[in-house]
Amino acid sequence: MATRKKATAKTIAKAAIPATPKAPVKTAAKPAPKKASTVKAPTGKGVIKKAIVKKAATKKPAAKPQASAKPVKAAKPEKTKKPKLVRDSFTIPKTEYVVLDDLKQRATKLTRPAKKSELLRAGIKLLASLSDAAFLTALEQVPAIKTGRPTLGS
Repeated sequence: MATRKKATAKTIAKAAIPATPKAPVKTAAKPAPKKASTVKAPTGKGVIKKAIVKKAATKKPAAKPQASAKPVKAAKPEKTKKPKLVRDSFTIPKTEYVVLDDLKQRATKLTRPAKKSELLRAGIKLLASLSDAAFLTALEQVPAIKTGRPTLGS
């Protein structure tokens, strides 16, 4: 009498699957661009020459025809670099600080609102444009003050 093997889950699964080899799955991969390679010259001197291989040409999409009714846009001007800003603090007498507020109101009445920093920068430009004698005269009209933070009582 011949003995039979018991049917297990593995043997049943093997019997159910046909033994045909699967085809390899192909993935869509872009071919790598060819680079220049070194090739030995067939001459007797043993000179090595580089063979230049052209890269695959990239396809550019066709340009869309522009409607003649639309005006052609002008080329964008190059962006200028913004100047680096410096933050600073200083002490100023209350009477001169009030003058800044008056100048701000004056600029608003002239339909050109201005910030305190804009007024100070405009004043600096005016001082820079003065001659040396006029600049010294303007400096002498400004009293020197103690530097640092003012005391709370003042």
